Formats: sequence, C-alpha cells, structure tokens
Amino acid sequence: MNVLRYSLFDVFTKQPFGGNQLAVFHEGDGLSAETMQKIARELNLSETVFLCAPHHPKNQKSLRIFTPQMELPMAGHPTIGAAFMMADQELIPTDEGQNDWILEETVGDIPVMVHKKDGRIARVEMKQPLPTFGEVFPERQLAADLLSLAAEELDPGLPLQTVSTGVPFLFVPVKSLASIRNINFRSDVWEKHFSLHPNAQHIFAFTTETEEMDSTVHSRMFAPAMGIPEDPATGAASGPLGAYLVEHGVVPFEESGNYAIRSEQGMEMGRPSFIEIAIRKNGTEFQEIKIGGTSVAVGNGELYVGDFV
Repeated sequence: MNVLRYSLFDVFTKQPFGGNQLAVFHEGDGLSAETMQKIARELNLSETVFLCAPHHPKNQKSLRIFTPQMELPMAGHPTIGAAFMMADQELIPTDEGQNDWILEETVGDIPVMVHKKDGRIARVEMKQPLPTFGEVFPERQLAADLLSLAAEELDPGLPLQTVSTGVPFLFVPVKSLASIRNINFRSDVWEKHFSLHPNAQHIFAFTTETEEMDSTVHSRMFAPAMGIPEDPATGAASGPLGAYLVEHGVVPFEESGNYAIRSEQGMEMGRPSFIEIAIRKNGTEFQEIKIGGTSVAVGNGELYVGDFV
C-alpha cells in the first residue's frame, strides 16, 4: 500500500477557513501525471500541488499543480501556499528576514521570497512572468449575460480584455459592489460562447467598490474549464489584474513606477481572501509583477493510493 502524506493550508488569509484551500503533497517524485490528476480530482479542491525534486540543484523544489480537471503551468495560491508550508514545517531551512528561493513550474523558474519575522513565517511573495495583453472582447452584452447582469452594469470606460502572466484571464470590469454581489454565473452561456475560446475561458470580474477600506478592488473568478465553479482567491489572475489596473489607469499614476494594490476576493463564498499585488513599471514597460500573502495550516493527512502509482 502506497501512503502519500499531505498538508492542508488556507492561503491568502490569516484566519482558518478563510482564503483558498490547498493540499500540498510532500513527495511527488515517482507519481505519474495521471495519478496526480486522479488525486486532485479525489480531493476536489481548487488546486492540489505536488512537491518534486528540482531539475536544477540550485533551485529549491519543482512544483506540479493540478485543478480537478487539468494541470496548470503556473498558479499563485499553490506557489504561495507550498512555499509557506515548506518554510513553516522546516522542509527548507529559513533565516530571519527575506529568504530567496527558486521554485520550478511548467511555465519556468518562479522566484519566491519567504519573509520570516520573530521566528515565524510572516508572508510569502512570488514573482510572475511579465504580462501579455491579449485581445479586447467586443461582445459586452454577451459578457453581461454570462454574469446575469445588465450591460449597463459593466464599466463603460474600461475594456473587457484578456491578460496573462502564465494563464490567460478575461477581465470584466463591473460598476458596483451591488452588481458584483448579484452575479449568477450562467454555465449555459459559458458552454456555448466561452468554453472553446482559448483566451476567454477563465472569467475574472472586478469592481473598484470594496468592502474593506484598505482594498483596491473587489474580485470574483469563475473557471469551469479548470473544474472550479468559483475560486475564493486566484493568485495566477492577480498579477494580470494588477497589470490591467495600472495599464488602464484604474489606480492613480505613480511617478516612481511602483504600485501597491490589494485585491479582496472570496467574500461571496464565505472565504474572505486578501492578495497583495506589487507592480513596477518604467514608462510603457512592465518590469516586475509580484503577488503575496500569508497562509494558515489547518491539517495534515495521508492518502492511500494502492498499487496504481
């Protein structure tokens, strides 16, 4: 009988049962992609991550990240949560202050900064690849129908546009907090008009009206193609979100080129999440995209996988 150990964390929160759930399997080496996918489907969390030996000895770990439906080339909350778990459980030694790691993901090497203060892991940040801005989605009425909103409830001053730092998301600006709370995602519209669109499968709605004064935007994300009806905290979308907000002037211009953004997400799901986004831009060029946050350990477990591994 093969026994696989895993840890459960809530990511992008300081409170248990908030944020986004994550299972981190301690030993992924030797598991096939098919087995990893079956395990992710069995646990049915938004993402499950497997720690593997790095391909390059200078790096700390290689990560394999799965939703219930697919493997992802890069993801935010699994990267932040896995790094937090490895530091918290001392699988990788850490010193006071900032610890610089490299975690390998399918999209490439991901720099990660683990911050330790007074003997505790205070927060984890990750750098994401620089953003790619895709097409503007022209059918605003169709996007409104997808969210069960009237077209007038979308912000007319901002485009519906795909942005990616590894995984593409279609960003849909909504006028008000009341409207975004009233979203009822229509799977029939998604299936007919969005499911086969390579750059519009994952839908990220946001508004600049927020529940907390310290937040910049209030966000919701829907990804049926990943097997995620709605996600309480989406790190892979938060880097592109920050780039979108800066590119389109949603956040005030900063002469220094450094932007600090806070996205609140998961409120409608009863799992409040807070993602810190840092953008550095020089003129028209993006120079750095970072997201960060903290995590909470909520449990450990074992999975019995028999002899099919």
